[in-house]
Amino acid sequence: MGEFVRLEVDSGVGTIRLDRPPMNALNRQVQEEIRAAAQEAAGRDDVRAVIVYGGEKVFAAGADIKEMADMSYADMSARAGQLSSSFSAVAGIPKPTVAAITGYALGGGLELALCCDRRIAGDNAKVGQPEILLGIIPGAGGTQRLPRLVGPSKAKDIIYTGRFVDAQEALHIGLVDEVVAPDDVYETAKRWASQFSGAAAQALAAAKTAVDGGLDGDLNSGLRLESNVFAALFATEDQKTGMRSFIENGPGKATFSGK
Repeated sequence: MGEFVRLEVDSGVGTIRLDRPPMNALNRQVQEEIRAAAQEAAGRDDVRAVIVYGGEKVFAAGADIKEMADMSYADMSARAGQLSSSFSAVAGIPKPTVAAITGYALGGGLELALCCDRRIAGDNAKVGQPEILLGIIPGAGGTQRLPRLVGPSKAKDIIYTGRFVDAQEALHIGLVDEVVAPDDVYETAKRWASQFSGAAAQALAAAKTAVDGGLDGDLNSGLRLESNVFAALFATEDQKTGMRSFIENGPGKATFSGK
């Protein structure tokens, strides 16, 4: 367990909890602790889905600017790949993931949320990529994941202006998937994640691989990827269990081992 990031597990749901008051600034230590928590969540059989949560007041207000301000080109050239890959460890969790966003999710905070499969925000949330106001650009996936989610035109507007996007606009453009009262954010995320506690883990991982991997290439490459991961599921216990249960009991009644 890290100093500022911990993985909490309850009834099949793992919560990657950021806890660096007051704003969960994402310094190097936090970034590496996020990587470690993501890798632990990915490897634990008792974790079937993952929530990324910054607490009741703020998700994460961005990178630690004091730490970055005096870094040189050489310093950042050596560091930039580690910054991006620490967040990509969350994107690489082979399980359903959801960001539970309260308050601010700015800069690296939004980039972290973009690594999740789903985003649930409080109606007080403010999200954005304000790096341009510091004379830089998003460096942990924002220029890549944001346009894939909302389209290049909307992404460029958000990145070029550095403006804050409120919860309702974020919902309208597809940047978040659901808006609830701030006090309900975590429990709403947990209800979504909990539905996978007894689901077919191998099939969920395959679905995530097919969707995410397909977005990185052309349609024909994506179709080949889908065919490969589809066929591979016929070597799993979950496939046998699911189809046997369907034949014997009808749809939706299988209990899966995750193997």
